[in-house]
Amino acid sequence: MRLGHARAEQASQDLSELGAAAVTLEDAEDTPVLEPAPGATPLWPDVIVTAMFELDQGPLMERIRQLPAWSARKGFQVSALPDRAWEREWLKDFRPMRFGRNLWVLPGDSATPDPDAITLRLDPGLAFGTGTHATTALCLEWLDDHPPAGLRVVDYGCGSGILGIAAALLGAASVIAVDNDPQALTATVANALRNGVGDMITVGPSTDTLARADLLLANILAGPLAQLASDFARAIETGGTVVLSGILAGQADEVATAYEPWFLIDEISERDGWVRISAQRKETG
Repeated sequence: MRLGHARAEQASQDLSELGAAAVTLEDAEDTPVLEPAPGATPLWPDVIVTAMFELDQGPLMERIRQLPAWSARKGFQVSALPDRAWEREWLKDFRPMRFGRNLWVLPGDSATPDPDAITLRLDPGLAFGTGTHATTALCLEWLDDHPPAGLRVVDYGCGSGILGIAAALLGAASVIAVDNDPQALTATVANALRNGVGDMITVGPSTDTLARADLLLANILAGPLAQLASDFARAIETGGTVVLSGILAGQADEVATAYEPWFLIDEISERDGWVRISAQRKETG
């Protein structure tokens, strides 16, 4: 269903109340909202509202036609979908990937391309992080180039756990992985066990107080990264490192400026319009 932005959010709520298993909002044109505020729904001028229902819904179409949003629709389409695990469909295009010289990320039980490499087997489930996105790839390449042997590591916003697990495989003494999404915590525990590092990684929800660390990895968004600068500074030991990603190229200066009171910016790397920033904790501040 294509709607104007004023009706899209209400339509989403109405469809959910009718029993939709999932409702998504998408830009109908080409006017992306790159970073909405936390908890906000990104609303474009024209929005495509898609709802998925179980087949056995009785007079569903008649109930949808009675919704207030129906009179404002610009396009409406109904189609039946085959029964399958849709959340796993994208995995068919997930192939072994190498990051740096030694680190490989492999889907499921796929064969190891290099028997001498460090391999991370991953099933992200519904959590973010496979290495296919530039932000994750930048962090994995940094880890391969800077193995955290013997370091205490925090993976902030761990998603699938890919960065924390990579750190453990590359020699970290311990890893604390935190996220505010329960699905991410579930995925991280499962992936840590799959890679034989379950006893090295502590998984839990994000809190206001972070554990002390020698290395902190945060692949989230520019806004939260800037806001968390002082919290990260309190957590990282003098001389320790913070690696930040999830930053658009145009946001790099803003994020770097937020960290400069406590950190010495070491490197800013860009790929496909996304940026990774690494920085060292100063002695004072």
